Amino acid sequence: MKKKLVVLLGPTGVGKTELSLHIARRLQCPILSADSRQLYRDMYIGTAAPTPEQLACARHYFVGTLALDDYYSAACYEEEAISLLSRLFDTHDSLLLTGGSMLYIDAVCNGIDEMPTVSDEVRKAVVAKYEQEGLAAVQQELQELDPEFYDKVDRNNPKRVIHAVEICRMTGRPYSEFRTNPRKERDFDIIKIGLNRPREELFERIGRRVDAMIADGLEEEARRLYPHRHLNSLNTVGYKEMFTYFDGTYTLPEAIEKIKRNTRVYAKKQLTWFKRDNAITWFSPDDMEAILAHIDTCLGEGV
Repeated sequence: MKKKLVVLLGPTGVGKTELSLHIARRLQCPILSADSRQLYRDMYIGTAAPTPEQLACARHYFVGTLALDDYYSAACYEEEAISLLSRLFDTHDSLLLTGGSMLYIDAVCNGIDEMPTVSDEVRKAVVAKYEQEGLAAVQQELQELDPEFYDKVDRNNPKRVIHAVEICRMTGRPYSEFRTNPRKERDFDIIKIGLNRPREELFERIGRRVDAMIADGLEEEARRLYPHRHLNSLNTVGYKEMFTYFDGTYTLPEAIEKIKRNTRVYAKKQLTWFKRDNAITWFSPDDMEAILAHIDTCLGEGV
């Protein structure tokens, strides 16, 4: 019988962390995080990383393992996560992956396109252009080098735009030529569980969580990170708004409201992405017993 990977996913703020601990306890297994920002050290409050108490409840992987300036991508995550799963399945019949980073979850479940390796020289040159001339200049270069991908990409996402230009420069070919989207067969079964709440409830939870982050010291954490604001790891909701507050563009109350609003926007984007996947079985996070029963059934039936 194949090994099983339980994938617990859902929008930010829905309640994945606490439920993941219950599932890990039931399965007697570690937890693999699929959160592209919790990977980095020194960003604990702004990324709502598991607390020391939560980390002590189960072994966690891919939490606080990278330095702020480390290069990382969904391709790196796929390679490392699949390798780790292979080792862990030697001693576990089932494992748990949880998070809300859509590309990271897709990388493990379906695989992603294999991209050419970008040299440090090319990477530094494109990042330097972004830092010195702004996102618009990199967008223009992408439009010239790969108009097809330029029309599809979220052009307000610097990471996506920069990466595409890196590939174009490195290979002399359009980035879109490498995007073949092959689905890779895995040697384990995947059980996808989605968490969601009524929108008003989810947004209220997001607001409360942002308030809790402020109370826990988000402003102080962001001030420590402010000298590194140019790094891609810090191009994320929570820190961006705080940095703008430090620059004098927002007041603190305005920055807090911007964080809440932008987090709600991100949650909606996550749900739009996840809702396209018919393999996901959806639950309210409050239906813990139903979720655990569903997992038991899937494990027993070899789904």
